[in-house]
Amino acid sequence: MRKILEELSTFDNCRMAEPGEFSRRAFEHGKLDLVEIEGLSDLLAADTEMQRRLAVEQSAGHLSSLYEGWRGKLVEARAMIEAELDFSDEGDIPGSVSDRIWSDMRAFQSELEKALDALKAGEIIRDGFKVVIAGRPNAGKSSLLNALAGRDVAIVTEYAGTTRDILHCELDIGGYAVHFYDTAGIRDASEPVEREGVRRALGQIDEADLVLSLASVDTPDDFVEVPAGCSVVRVCTKADLLTDSDPKPITDILISSASGYGITELKAKVLAFVEQRVGTFSLAIPSRLRHGQQLRDAIDEVGRAIERDDLGLEIRAEHLRRASDALGRITGRIDVEMLLGKIFSEFCVGK
Repeated sequence: MRKILEELSTFDNCRMAEPGEFSRRAFEHGKLDLVEIEGLSDLLAADTEMQRRLAVEQSAGHLSSLYEGWRGKLVEARAMIEAELDFSDEGDIPGSVSDRIWSDMRAFQSELEKALDALKAGEIIRDGFKVVIAGRPNAGKSSLLNALAGRDVAIVTEYAGTTRDILHCELDIGGYAVHFYDTAGIRDASEPVEREGVRRALGQIDEADLVLSLASVDTPDDFVEVPAGCSVVRVCTKADLLTDSDPKPITDILISSASGYGITELKAKVLAFVEQRVGTFSLAIPSRLRHGQQLRDAIDEVGRAIERDDLGLEIRAEHLRRASDALGRITGRIDVEMLLGKIFSEFCVGK
């Protein structure tokens, strides 16, 4: 194969394709817009069913249709305003545009805000749901990670403080990508490496979508506290050590990583949290930070046009034009040249 490629490269106007070149040509010739291109890239990288479905929604143009419909509303509003400015003396041009346009723009602004609220759901589907396993030393964190993964991801010993760094594995649960992070046992550590591990563990907890706070049955009340507002499931581990005469600990779920007891139920709880966070039936939702930034700009510009009634209609119409441009940048219709190299570099050669 290498020899064939070397021979082909000797022909005039013949060279190796660059990453994403065929997709970029499709974009430049109007076959696909930027959102559809990003959807194709996500489809090629999809590992789970929900990632595939989200990518298909984008690559098939459903999300682009939504953005273009919003731009159409802004264009219509601007046309009405400019018609009043330029042809107010004509009989077929309605007067008092503000009574008709600004109430529609308030409803439109709410529609944009609703879409922006769905961004986090799109990011979770595309990038994964982050679950941090936290607890005191020897609470069974590494054993739980191994039980969830079905393989030895972490070293497990009877000695406290074995885990120093963050260990990670990704699982497909109900079609969603779920990232589990095993962390160092949280305690007042004197040894510098373990102290750094505790610091990193606390940082991971702050960034988590869900925290599994672990405590073993021999210390059933020694759960790690998590920041207010963070979703948490209290998990009592080492259920295989309980006897029939022992009282059942008060906890959200009781598990045994050694026997597998409660692991399936724990996965179901995690899936329920994911579905609650996603909470959408349509997958025509934004899933990239770039989309969110442009949506925020559009919302801000529409808000200025609505609220600044002290300004002339010309200035308020200009704010609507800026909002339209922000939406146009999402699909690639306006000023996206700086983004193209980054986006297409994520593709395989030629795709």
